[in-house]
Amino acid sequence: MGLDEDALDYHREDPPGKLEISTTKPTNTQRDLSLAYSPGVAAPCRGIRDNTEEAYTYTAKGNLVGVVSNGSAVLGLGDIGPEASKPVMEGKGVLFKRFADIDVFDIELDQATAEEMVTSVKAMGPTFGGINLEDIKAPECFEVEERLREEMDIPVFHDDQHGTAIISGAALLNAVDISDKELGDLEIVFSGAGASAIATARFYVSLGANRENITMCDSGGIITAERAETGDVNEFKQEFARDVPEGGLDEAMAGADVFVGLSVGGLVDEEMVRSMAPNPIIFAMANPDPEIDYHEAKQARDDTVIVATGRSDYPNQVNNVLGFPFIFRGALDARATEINEEMKVAAAEALATLSREDVPDAVVKAYGDEPLQFGPEYIIPKPLDPRVLFEVAPAVARAAMESGAARQTLDLEAYVERLEARLGKSREMMRVVLNKAKSDPKRVVLAEGDDEKMIRAAQQLLDQGIAKPVLIGDREEVWAQMEKLGLNFEPEIVDPDEDNLDPYAERLHEIRKRDGLTQREAKELIQDGNYLGSVMVEVGDADAMLTGLMHHYPAALRPPLQVIGTDDDANYAGGVYLLTFKNRVVFCVDATVNQDPSSEVLEEMTRHTAELARRFNVEPRAALLSYSDFGSVENEGTRKIKTAADNLRTNPAVDFPVDGEMQADTALVEDILTESYEFSELDEPANVLVFPNLEAGNIGYKLLQRLGGAEAIGPMLVGMDEPVHVLQRGDEVKDIVNLAGVAVVDAQNEDDA
Repeated sequence: MGLDEDALDYHREDPPGKLEISTTKPTNTQRDLSLAYSPGVAAPCRGIRDNTEEAYTYTAKGNLVGVVSNGSAVLGLGDIGPEASKPVMEGKGVLFKRFADIDVFDIELDQATAEEMVTSVKAMGPTFGGINLEDIKAPECFEVEERLREEMDIPVFHDDQHGTAIISGAALLNAVDISDKELGDLEIVFSGAGASAIATARFYVSLGANRENITMCDSGGIITAERAETGDVNEFKQEFARDVPEGGLDEAMAGADVFVGLSVGGLVDEEMVRSMAPNPIIFAMANPDPEIDYHEAKQARDDTVIVATGRSDYPNQVNNVLGFPFIFRGALDARATEINEEMKVAAAEALATLSREDVPDAVVKAYGDEPLQFGPEYIIPKPLDPRVLFEVAPAVARAAMESGAARQTLDLEAYVERLEARLGKSREMMRVVLNKAKSDPKRVVLAEGDDEKMIRAAQQLLDQGIAKPVLIGDREEVWAQMEKLGLNFEPEIVDPDEDNLDPYAERLHEIRKRDGLTQREAKELIQDGNYLGSVMVEVGDADAMLTGLMHHYPAALRPPLQVIGTDDDANYAGGVYLLTFKNRVVFCVDATVNQDPSSEVLEEMTRHTAELARRFNVEPRAALLSYSDFGSVENEGTRKIKTAADNLRTNPAVDFPVDGEMQADTALVEDILTESYEFSELDEPANVLVFPNLEAGNIGYKLLQRLGGAEAIGPMLVGMDEPVHVLQRGDEVKDIVNLAGVAVVDAQNEDDA
């Protein structure tokens, strides 16, 4: 089946289209409906009547963008009319929601003239927080946007003009740096003189390019002063008319530093590329076929050729989705009256800066595991990089405030945390812990320190002020990896082959000599990063330890258990996963350590997990799970759970609600809990789930994660005498950073104890 048929099936599958409206407040009871509509709705109506700004408080206006088109210039399809443009506008709404959590109404207008468009869109102003104009042909699009910006007090943005300008502008900033050129000295040639080309040329000038060095070509060749004087080109093209001889694109490209293609495919050949200045920059952005194929442009010459296209199957894709969702996010949240030039420049600069940072593993995997490192093949971030939201939206909001366009002042540090919460509860939960970690960073040993992921995590931990990482590994290998990855920081490294480990070997022998470990064996064993890291923590040369990235979980856990052991008030360690859903979080224990725990182990795991929950600012409510509800089945398995629950309830040191044994749905569904078992100690659903054995715990958390759509943080080790956490093999850099943050907070609590 071809792509067209797949797309048709995708769009017509019930329900047709790609968008729906969903409620954001409860509508289950008569009272809910009386609040949502009559008579309760009258109260916010009166509030807005008295102060229209209250619309941002009581309605969805502040997070609602109108995507408006008349279908007169749909990309790749031309003038197809408003009805036919609706799938594109719905698609735009999907991108707004997916990348920036912005809601959209798509508006298709059967209006051909600029005057009609302006009148209609302006009348919709009270509905929206912003307007995204889309697929309106030139030159009408210029007038429509300009007038609406002047006549409306909300952001109006024509993405076809400015999206490509901003994204390619970010690429240009980095390409110029790599090519060792100056932006103001560049000779820039444009192929195409439509709305996008003119807006892009204007934007390059805003970034620092010299207008006198820009040569623009349309289907008639170079736009010259002579052509402008004879009226051969419209008023918008005349802006970039140059007093140069007439000629075609090939003459224009000779000696040029930059080629910008916003025209049609196949216009440029290798000879034209060879005629350009040394180390040329080529942005061939015609879709679906660029003005010159990526590989042809690269092989045309022997020096550095930096190439960007609009295609996702080549490096350096200029994709507007890197811009408009995040630009509107920042503009909406600052309640900006417009999207001005300062805000657009801020977006481009933020994208350019982000390109120079280490790329998350999830992004690398999404793009075929190909290395993504700043350089000629990577000058702009990938569209699926979640960090774009945290970089671009705050930059735009800051520019809005500094330029006077904002009606609301934001605390940008707190704003970034709000943005993280939009991408999932797990980010919100981890931010609580990471903020605590930053308040007093601790020394964290990374036992597999010459692994690429550990090194990248170490830089992030240092850069973000979360921890003071200590890498255990081959010093030369660490530095070689850093050079390969383009990382520039000064890590602390302990090299087992070079450094004096005798004091650590002596301590290891002291700890393990009555378990049969000889001095010679201790000297050999201390070369193992897991034993070395464990001893460093045990003697106080480090505050916490992470390991397990390259080992099976039991093998990685054994050294810290032998060297550090469990806490004074604990006889057992356990593994906890924090699972985050849209509106709730649960801690699952034990999912990694104890195969068939006794009632004593279950008690300990419950208490330790409750302590862990409080580190995430969650007040624990614990349920000990079974297939039995409060004695409905009695056997050896249910009795140990009931005993543990009884002991916990009667323990004066337990200051949180706990109950059991109970089935999982009883623990999690409020109606079952409060109506059928009103005697339960839990008056709200549980958020600490204690599983009866390792098999149930591992199966349970994975089912919740995979079928329930939960995000998992962990496993976090509880019950240890010092902070130690064992990673899962294959964990990503963000997982290492997150667990290091948890370890730092553990260490802070040890200091306070």
